[in-house]
Amino acid sequence: MSVLTPTRGVRAIDRINPVAKLAAALLLAAVLVLTIDWVSAAVALACEMLLFLWAGLTLRVFLWRTALVWLAAPSTGITTLLYGQASGQEYWSFGLIQVTDGSIDLALATTLRVLAIGLPAVVLFITVDPTDLADGLGQVVHLPARFVLGGLAALRMVGLFIEDWRALGLARRARGVADGAVLRRLGNQTFALLVLSIRRGSKLATAMEARGFGAPIQRTWARSSTFGLREWSLIGIGLMIAVLAVMISVSTGNWNFVFA
Repeated sequence: MSVLTPTRGVRAIDRINPVAKLAAALLLAAVLVLTIDWVSAAVALACEMLLFLWAGLTLRVFLWRTALVWLAAPSTGITTLLYGQASGQEYWSFGLIQVTDGSIDLALATTLRVLAIGLPAVVLFITVDPTDLADGLGQVVHLPARFVLGGLAALRMVGLFIEDWRALGLARRARGVADGAVLRRLGNQTFALLVLSIRRGSKLATAMEARGFGAPIQRTWARSSTFGLREWSLIGIGLMIAVLAVMISVSTGNWNFVFA
């Protein structure tokens, strides 16, 4: 059985208010972007990997949902390694490319920081329902109802856009116009989807206005959004990880404040 297989105690994360998940992810990101050093990012990432065991995800789902983060992190690190600020001993150079002690440290720190920021954001929001998030933003954060409901409607349309993309591809193949150059086909199909999306968005906006979603009144909500001990505990865990990462980085002399 995978170490990331859901257990009975894990299911509590599904009941945590999405606003708390958003706050915890933003808190970690805000601290990690203040410094470029591998120690703080490594400490945060190590703590996060331990918490991922209780995220209620199988190993396959975890790797699949976070695949883009795993691909983006080394890509960013390689770019920094080749074109980062040169300092210390030089190991290899070619034109604008310089691999030095400084670029190696920056590449390692950048890779770990992308993982430490991206992975918890993805994992926390895998279990977020768009309606619950809208309820939380409207009732807990008290954002304008028109903005919240508009964002909710947009999120609900993502699945339809995916189906539209597939339908457009099948329709173009049926007409025999999908066998040309890949880039040209992608551009034409993207433009067709853009036109279809604008039309659907306009119709949705008109329908929502007709139902009074844009009325300047105090809106009521069908479901209450609570914010209690579970939510504060999650934010507290995020704060503890951030503080621990900063303390260890400062104590080891690796803290590198980006605005200094």
